[in-house]
Amino acid sequence: MAITLTDQEKITLRTAAYGAVTLLAAADAAGSPHKIATQGSIALATATGPVGHILAERTKIENLDGKSTADIADRVLPALTETVGVLKKQDPAEADNFRSILTVAIESATQNRKGQPSPTVAEMTRKINEALDAG
Repeated sequence: MAITLTDQEKITLRTAAYGAVTLLAAADAAGSPHKIATQGSIALATATGPVGHILAERTKIENLDGKSTADIADRVLPALTETVGVLKKQDPAEADNFRSILTVAIESATQNRKGQPSPTVAEMTRKINEALDAG
């Protein structure tokens, strides 16, 4: 089944996905935020299906440079929930694909750490997953 998203829904999807990676990088500000951002972005760039095509678009994503992590989270977490909801209405399999893509991005972004992720990264991961599950 094909999905048909408006331009605004595509922007929201891209904001949600790349914003999740941004939040993880912000949560690891004292560690290696650039590695998290790089690995998470590579994972998003390898996504397939209709969502993969939307993530591959070369349009600028606005508002991912908030004054604080809270500012970014205020935009990204609702975007995650909204995106899952929109995809679920059109094609539940594509909603599952989006969740899978985000799971791989989170795991890729946080796997290079020795041992367990820091408490801040673990908490941000929990919040991202909670927003995805609310969709």
